[in-house]
Amino acid sequence: MKAFQSQCEQLVRFGKLIHDHGFVSATDGNLSVRLDANRVLATPTGMSKGMMSPEDMVVVDMQGQRLEGTRNVSSEIAMHLTIYRMRPDVNAVVHAHPCTATGFASAGMPLDDPICSEVIITLGAVPLAEYATTGTPALSESLMPFIPDYDAILLANHGAVSYGCDLMTAYLKMEAVEHFAKIMLVTHQLGRQEVLSQDEIRKLVEARAKYEGNKSLASMPPGPIDRNRARKDVMSALLRTSKVVAMPIAAGLCGLLS
Repeated sequence: MKAFQSQCEQLVRFGKLIHDHGFVSATDGNLSVRLDANRVLATPTGMSKGMMSPEDMVVVDMQGQRLEGTRNVSSEIAMHLTIYRMRPDVNAVVHAHPCTATGFASAGMPLDDPICSEVIITLGAVPLAEYATTGTPALSESLMPFIPDYDAILLANHGAVSYGCDLMTAYLKMEAVEHFAKIMLVTHQLGRQEVLSQDEIRKLVEARAKYEGNKSLASMPPGPIDRNRARKDVMSALLRTSKVVAMPIAAGLCGLLS
């Protein structure tokens, strides 16, 4: 594990950040970084993210099998691996349960109203994936329609997941999700929203291309998901990963999206 000491220390650092910011409690949440094409370094199961040490981290292969480490990997590692397979630009994943964002997820409400200019530039909309039991293949499958186009997703009755080119980016997107959720909540409490016009949204999307902090390949639409586009993107993304496994999954998902 010494070969990955720096990455282990990063996971400890950002694990403590999501804990200290109240994005997780008890043993909630999990983080990971891609080491190379075949290996991922992830946080262990059953540990407070504010109390981890570098020695607690676990190296797994792309099937989730432990290669190095003494602890068991997070039970939600399959969600991380699915994101890595479908998004070659992603090198880090953060899953947490920030209170306000999880409140929206539990109310069945995506964060997709185009009301905040900074959010459109840096994050785009945050769609809501259907509920799926944690630690099961269904959880990963529920995310697949959204992974190609979005960098953060709400998990119904569960929490949120964000991802990016590095751990800092993935973490900052989680911060942005919770910040946007708080803004959305205030507008609901006030009983009104001033939604940006399509022309203003277009200008912000154009500005996004010049934003140095955005290294994402996702289109990050500023409004509700285009389900027809999702179907096409899921098919192409899955076919890039594994034709043997992808075809039946993709066919089933396209049925759900139709």
